Amino acid sequence: MDDIKAKKKFGQNFLKDQSIKNQIIEAMPHTDHLIAEIGPGLGDLTHHLVKIRSVHAFEVDTDLCKHLNQEFKNEIQNGEFTLHCGDVLERWGDQSQDKTASLVDVDYDLVANLPYYIATKIILQALDDPKCKNMLVMVQKEVADKFSADVGDKAFSGLAVLTQSVAKARTVVNVPPEAFNPPPKIDSAVVLIEKDGTLPVEGLGNFLKIAFAQPRKTLAKNLSSHVNKMLIHEAFASLDMPATIRPHETPTQLYHKLYSQLKGTFDGSKQQRKQSKRTESKSK
Repeated sequence: MDDIKAKKKFGQNFLKDQSIKNQIIEAMPHTDHLIAEIGPGLGDLTHHLVKIRSVHAFEVDTDLCKHLNQEFKNEIQNGEFTLHCGDVLERWGDQSQDKTASLVDVDYDLVANLPYYIATKIILQALDDPKCKNMLVMVQKEVADKFSADVGDKAFSGLAVLTQSVAKARTVVNVPPEAFNPPPKIDSAVVLIEKDGTLPVEGLGNFLKIAFAQPRKTLAKNLSSHVNKMLIHEAFASLDMPATIRPHETPTQLYHKLYSQLKGTFDGSKQQRKQSKRTESKSK
């Protein structure tokens, strides 16, 4: 174990603080689902997980795969531990083509210490994955704040809206750099996301990218880059929304209602934007 070094190209930082590991274990949802662990690293947390439930681990580093195969030889033989070596995103499949793609073929809870450069993509994949029921993930604190923020918070974003649409999220513990080896240059946090069984709203993510494109501007101004201003005004009036409301001030429920009214006029394409501008010019 001592001769295995964290690799920068994989964004590896091994968690060494035992108290943080204990808090992660204590925060695990009490279910009988299989555990899918992304980035097991040296397997320190994995040793605790296999005592709770069966674990399928996904590791991209071939050196760590060799270590894990040896470290969990007995658990592999008795079926308590299955190791998948390779890029987890490739195994997951391209969900832009298949919204029902699942990491494993049974209900599971996701546990992960995610490399910062793919953390957001992994969480969004898991939110869309119908087999994923809960997530307990270590991410950059800034990312954690974006997923767990409440309406009105400075960090409230489209990521929070997408999360609140299908789940409840909260920060379990903030993790300082010195809890890792090697220590990263930024703070981390463990986030618990418990899904409620609601299906994701198709196309909502693209709509939210436009809604939050420039957070300091009004929501109506952001939407007007893709949707006719008259239609926006009518939708706001019907929902009793002030014209000056900003993206972070708009609750998730209102985003759903607004998207329901405007999605027929919105497809995010350049052609749609040009058509919107032509329509506005004619109405003046």
